[in-house]
Amino acid sequence: MSGPARGLPASVPDGGARTRWPVPRSFDGITWLASAGSVLLFLALWEGVVRLGLVDRRMLPPPSTAVRESLAMVSAGLLQADVLASLRRAFSGFLLGSAIAITAGLLTGRVRLVRQVLEPIIQLFRPIPSIAFVPLAVLWFGLGETPKLFLVSYGVFFPVWINTHIGVSTVSSDYVRAARSLGCGRHQLFLAVILPAALPFVVAGLRTGISIAFVVLVAAEMTGAEAGLGYRIEQSHLVFRADRMVIGIAMLGVLGALSDRLFDRVTSRFLFWAK
Repeated sequence: MSGPARGLPASVPDGGARTRWPVPRSFDGITWLASAGSVLLFLALWEGVVRLGLVDRRMLPPPSTAVRESLAMVSAGLLQADVLASLRRAFSGFLLGSAIAITAGLLTGRVRLVRQVLEPIIQLFRPIPSIAFVPLAVLWFGLGETPKLFLVSYGVFFPVWINTHIGVSTVSSDYVRAARSLGCGRHQLFLAVILPAALPFVVAGLRTGISIAFVVLVAAEMTGAEAGLGYRIEQSHLVFRADRMVIGIAMLGVLGALSDRLFDRVTSRFLFWAK
């Protein structure tokens, strides 16, 4: 019998490398339906528990009530303003904190003197949560956008830095020696060897940083904001509007999940070797 066996690839990669088989579209559809079904089941159970009187609807309104109130907030322009304000603050802080963290991680991961000077200071601040700096941020920067940017950037910095630092410091010495033997200078070594090799760690840190940005955002928007999901949650708490609090919390979850999904899609397409 000649030729490849039926149902098997015509050739095998050299060295027995693992082949990544494409996922059938039908399987993607089933996965999407299962995910959507689990969310709908959760919402149905929530609705049923409240309607049966097992939970006081004043404390935890059912999803149907939250949907009606969210439509009213959209009609009044409140929800759109809150979402746009929160997205702007979250991504501005994410970009600034990530840029500083990646730069610091590259330096502490490869330059011994910089590591000895900066790492003890970073490790000292790393256990301190962003919310602890809320009073000081207001004292330092006032009630504008600057304290919010500072708090979100501070929260994002540490997971991105630690992943970048670990990724850079654990690059195989064989890669470095091979690059130097080919005449690679220091700058070329960083850009062409070390950074691509550490990119999986950097991507993991950035993905964690996106979630941290939305976590810190709630505390940041309680520092004198006039719009934003964290601001809306706090204001709704003061007037005992549990429905609006639920809407704000739900929107934070939706925006965080969509941002994570978008980041995963982008990195899978353009940085496929880092996955």
